[in-house]
Amino acid sequence: MTLFAAPPPHDPPAVAASVRSQELGHFLRARRESLSADAMGLARHGRVRTPGLRREEVAQLAGIGVTWYTKLEQGREVQPSRQAIEAIARALQCNDDELRHLLALAGIKLDQAAPSADDAPGALHMQLLDKLLPYPAQMQSAAFDLLAANAAYERLMGVSLQQLPALERNCLHMNLFNPQWQRVVRHEPQAIERMVAMFRAASTQQSGDPAIAQRLDYFLRHSEVFRHAWERYQVRSPENNEKTFDHPTLGIIHLRQTYWWSAPRNGMRMVVYLPVSDQDAEALDRLAALPAP
Repeated sequence: MTLFAAPPPHDPPAVAASVRSQELGHFLRARRESLSADAMGLARHGRVRTPGLRREEVAQLAGIGVTWYTKLEQGREVQPSRQAIEAIARALQCNDDELRHLLALAGIKLDQAAPSADDAPGALHMQLLDKLLPYPAQMQSAAFDLLAANAAYERLMGVSLQQLPALERNCLHMNLFNPQWQRVVRHEPQAIERMVAMFRAASTQQSGDPAIAQRLDYFLRHSEVFRHAWERYQVRSPENNEKTFDHPTLGIIHLRQTYWWSAPRNGMRMVVYLPVSDQDAEALDRLAALPAP
């Protein structure tokens, strides 16, 4: 099993309220422009140049003043209440993940405490990862930093995580930049967008975490794929799903990716990969006999 410490902290200042206000405005506008007035049954007269809903329509649906909402969308620091944000979220048909994102951007304390930056796998986590063999398993942070992994996971991915620089020990980083990782993981087109949406949620929940800010800056500067997905302003929580891996020796393996938490919902999590069929289970048994990467 491989264990890593969390990325070393730096000391830049926490994200300023003005920056959060700008992000809140960008998110509201992107969400507003993604909606259809016709689909929502809103009557309109004359020619409409604005994509999606008008600001006036959002304000009316939320029961708030249009001037106040305009200031909010323009990124001004107007200090909205929780009730106002919840009303806007309903008007914009936001899901629970998007509502939590809006509340965090508005500087409103969530019911659930943010995880500590000092979260790290303990001895029980290490034992559990090894007990899960032959199933691949790893521990990761909310921002996809790889904190620990068992031997099956490294053999599946064909990468020795211990030999990677600290910056690269991150699932999103590997999916964006590592050719070996990209060859093994068979992603559907929306997979990276989902990961970026999860990363955005983590970056907002932990806006004072310098490690996340550092990763965000790196991704924005070096990945056009990431920038395109980031500009869509989507947020979501992790979800269990089925993934396909193309191992160079064993061929196609279908595994069910499952998330497990022993801390706050957006903190450190264990990810376990379970076989979908008997054939996939046999492939994992054969995987255990292969040499370590």
